[in-house]
Amino acid sequence: MTALLHHGGRLREAAARYDIALEQWLDISTGINPTGWAVPVLPTAAWARLPECNDALEATARDYYEATHILPTAGSQAAIQTLPALRPISRVHVLHPGYSEHAHAWRNAGHNVQSVCVTDIDDIIAQTDVLVLINPNNPTATCFSVMQLLRWHTQLARRGGWLIVDEAFMDSTPEHSLIPYSERAGLIVLRSLGKFFGLAGARVGFICAPAELLQRLNAALGPWTISTPARWVATEALNDRRWQQLTRQHLIAKGKCLQALLTRHGLPPVGGCSLFQWIPTPYAAALHEALAQRGILTRLFVAPDSLRFGLPGDDAQWQRLDTALGQVVASYQGGQYTRPNKHSGNP
Repeated sequence: MTALLHHGGRLREAAARYDIALEQWLDISTGINPTGWAVPVLPTAAWARLPECNDALEATARDYYEATHILPTAGSQAAIQTLPALRPISRVHVLHPGYSEHAHAWRNAGHNVQSVCVTDIDDIIAQTDVLVLINPNNPTATCFSVMQLLRWHTQLARRGGWLIVDEAFMDSTPEHSLIPYSERAGLIVLRSLGKFFGLAGARVGFICAPAELLQRLNAALGPWTISTPARWVATEALNDRRWQQLTRQHLIAKGKCLQALLTRHGLPPVGGCSLFQWIPTPYAAALHEALAQRGILTRLFVAPDSLRFGLPGDDAQWQRLDTALGQVVASYQGGQYTRPNKHSGNP
């Protein structure tokens, strides 16, 4: 049995480990919008009917994403796990650091998988069949221009290769999306309602690609990949253009606030976007531990050693993070963060 990878949001595990009640945690480990789209009461019929693909979801999603062809999936994760089965054994390069499930899925399917850093992509593009990128990248927030991505895609497509771009954090800056070009052969773009819309629990994602590839992916995934209630919620959220406009403005402003807060405490982010800030530091594990002791969950990375901070929600959560960072940074002595007592600073 293949082991599961670690991700943010493992709140129950943290609650048990640190002996802090679940409801007392501030979870900023996931990069999910803490003030997401408010789900109304669902129609009773949504719970009683099997999902139907001829409802309004596909049309609404095509309109929102400006996509020619689109396939709803059970989050982008469903496509990440299934796409490797649609190619013969290939040379695959996956951006590192980046969302680890991509490399994991291609490797499990038997492909020859190598990591690639941003500065080396031009050097390897002629020696790969599939290039997997995240834009903006998670966790570094590195952004690729549309023109650069299209140049790489052109080089790959000439040889029957694929460019896969995971745009999980793109909704705040849709003008940088590659989706308008996704009808081109060998170009696959992944989106999700989990981050910007704050609907991670609905497990709704979308794949934009040429129609033939989407047909193959749909056949591999099988029927009823998204529940009827989730389809209804997704359609309503994608139709709410006023909420989307206001939320883009709100999240971009809050991203800048988080950057300023961390910088003020001597932890200037190296990268960030509207939903998270990234700090590489040799003291990442110690910082993560010290904040967890105070009931604040961040996302720890070990290659490289770094922390990702998501957005707090209300004013009380922002103040709590501010206070905790002041305590943690004040405990820095002689090049190491001192470990607080088990219940020090607990809410």
